[in-house]
Amino acid sequence: MIHRKLENEVKKRLGAGKAVIIIGPRQVGKTTLLTRISQDSPDRALFINCDEPDMRALLFEKTSSELKALIGKHKLVIIDEAQRVKNIGLSLKLIIDQLKSVQLIVSGSSALELANEINEPLTGRKWEFIMYPVSMEELIGHTSFIEQNRLLATRLVYGMYPDVINNPGSEKEVLKNLTDSYLYKDLFSFQDVRKPEVIEKILRALSLQVGSEVSYNEIAELVQSDPQTVTRYIDLLEKTMVIYRLPSFSRNLRNELKKSRKIYFYDNGIRNAIIANFQPLELRKDAGALWENFIITERLKYISYSSIWSNRYFWRTKQQQEIDYIEERDGKLYSFEFKWGTVKKEKAPLTFTKAYPESEHQVITPTNYQPFIS
Repeated sequence: MIHRKLENEVKKRLGAGKAVIIIGPRQVGKTTLLTRISQDSPDRALFINCDEPDMRALLFEKTSSELKALIGKHKLVIIDEAQRVKNIGLSLKLIIDQLKSVQLIVSGSSALELANEINEPLTGRKWEFIMYPVSMEELIGHTSFIEQNRLLATRLVYGMYPDVINNPGSEKEVLKNLTDSYLYKDLFSFQDVRKPEVIEKILRALSLQVGSEVSYNEIAELVQSDPQTVTRYIDLLEKTMVIYRLPSFSRNLRNELKKSRKIYFYDNGIRNAIIANFQPLELRKDAGALWENFIITERLKYISYSSIWSNRYFWRTKQQQEIDYIEERDGKLYSFEFKWGTVKKEKAPLTFTKAYPESEHQVITPTNYQPFIS
């Protein structure tokens, strides 16, 4: 079993008098992680899977007395897919406030829906973590860098979902099942989505613009919708953890792009499944875009699991000078370029270095990426 970095972080928080909330897309391994934590716990664990209707009924609009009777002598209560229970936040609040000796661990596959349910009731009562598809750092820890680097091209095409990694040779079938069964499930179940076909068109359009600036107006024209609908659906796709946005960085220069954004996918395999393209990397025209999406997402996993506080951007001017990725940490800027092929230059654009002389710049390639993501 691949050891997930989040396991140690969750265990550190147990017994501190707060609920532990784990949010992440479906099928990234949350239930497996929760099962492992419950098995390792010295306390009796009550595991409630809210995908089951009878389990949801156990938590819906219950009094503190009813919740005490349900929990009994269990000291660890794990609630999986909690967003499926209406008003779950109030039940969780009652457990935390009335049953001081009980440790709550709660998971949800819809950041959007679970956040709406728990943010206000659990203010000051929770630790919150995000779980992603398997990280390259986790795989390296499971085997070795040499072994995983040999599979780098495969990871760029098929991604990092646990079922994909654990079923070599069946990656296409696994990804088809993931996209058909899970990709839109929370979004369509919990939101007033009147035009699901528009969401699918938007995703295809975004898949073809990875690494490029995204114009909502252009996408609206492409999918024959309006910019307001496109903006709303992209927001929902981000909150259900299919995609994420990277804003533009601007501080000093008049010609810097100030309101632009790039959009990336949390997983390369999902992106490639949406456009039905699993060609080998050496035959692809989008290898550079796949590398950029992969390495930025792996960096996201690393800084999240390592609790590194960082603002993240890209940079571009109206004259098309650009930097792929910028981190702002402790008042300092770190800029990065991502190159899959031959590196022609290793310096940041002169306009950027003059405006931000304190910044550090690095080019990340397949030959030097390990320290960047682990």
